[in-house]
Amino acid sequence: MMKLGRQTSFAIIASDVIYPTGSGNEYGDKFFRPYQDYDAPIYAIPGNHDWYDGLGGFMRVFCDAPPLKPKPDRGLRGLLWRKPETIDEAKLAEARELRGRPSQQATQPGPYWTIESDSLLIVGVDTGIRNVLDRKQTAWLRRVSLDPRPKVLVTGKPIYTGNTYKPSQLEGGGTIDDIVRDPAHRYVAAIGGDVHNYQRYPVRVGDRVIQYVVSGGGGAFMHATHTIGRVDVAGVHEDAFRCYPLRGDSLSFYSQLYARRLRMKWLYLTPSEALCIMSEHIRNEPVRTPEGPVKITRRMRWAARLLGAWPWPLRLPVDRVFHRYLSELSDWDTPPFFKQFLHATVTPRELTLRCFAATGCLAQELEPPLEDEVRISLV
Repeated sequence: MMKLGRQTSFAIIASDVIYPTGSGNEYGDKFFRPYQDYDAPIYAIPGNHDWYDGLGGFMRVFCDAPPLKPKPDRGLRGLLWRKPETIDEAKLAEARELRGRPSQQATQPGPYWTIESDSLLIVGVDTGIRNVLDRKQTAWLRRVSLDPRPKVLVTGKPIYTGNTYKPSQLEGGGTIDDIVRDPAHRYVAAIGGDVHNYQRYPVRVGDRVIQYVVSGGGGAFMHATHTIGRVDVAGVHEDAFRCYPLRGDSLSFYSQLYARRLRMKWLYLTPSEALCIMSEHIRNEPVRTPEGPVKITRRMRWAARLLGAWPWPLRLPVDRVFHRYLSELSDWDTPPFFKQFLHATVTPRELTLRCFAATGCLAQELEPPLEDEVRISLV
């Protein structure tokens, strides 16, 4: 990211800045230190994990808001909900020095905002914990969407993910996608975080195409992509869909994880084996050629079933249960990591989005691999 971001004007974190509970006391290790050498401002929208701390840490760091005053919570919520941490102001001030250069400074007006350029308007929204925009933010979003410039939405919850349609609701009725799809608003892309991988769905809306992107693979563990079936949603078919990691790599990754944790070597599928199994199941042309001939065996099919490559009554947790209960116990500290980030280039006529892999391997650090690229007309 540092190599490809040298000439960028700013960066945006698309939700869940601090994982897993958004504590203001974790910004030193999880924000200021990792990005200390990025010599430009960083803006962010909060995700549900930032809200688990009452948004106190996020508002303190990005909006320079005063510390939260604790409010007593009564009833069951007061007993069970995590209490926001009191921020250690001296520790936070020391952490801020890591990104203390004038070129790195930025203060947001709030958890939702717009960034303006002559050619493009970037609109960031706060979807909170419940994935609902309240009336005040909805009215603001409708107002800024009337700007005549082309727009990109950055949202905490992706609108399309996992071959399903999940638009954020608007308090008072309707969804956020109603605003995005309105041709008068000129949205050309909607980029969502939350899900820890990369996906892209080019959806035709009338006489134009809107790029719906999932870009949440920058931190925490990797959400599986091999559980995504053959894509057929909103007129987007498999050949137009893109994801990172590739389904075969995702299946191989989880097979290695469980083979180690359960000490069941037969579960492990090599990248070539997993690629061939997923290609056969999805019925797509593999992006990468497998290394050498691969004969799919009964053992491989059973391993793929157990790892959730397709619906099966008995399978190991690789999705919601893994996310909630096993992800931190299965932290992966050995490359490749299958992380990713987006690089955006804007000209008066065109927006180019490029998805780069961040694997933790030296070869990819020296020459970051391009996993996807899309050029979007702004005229």
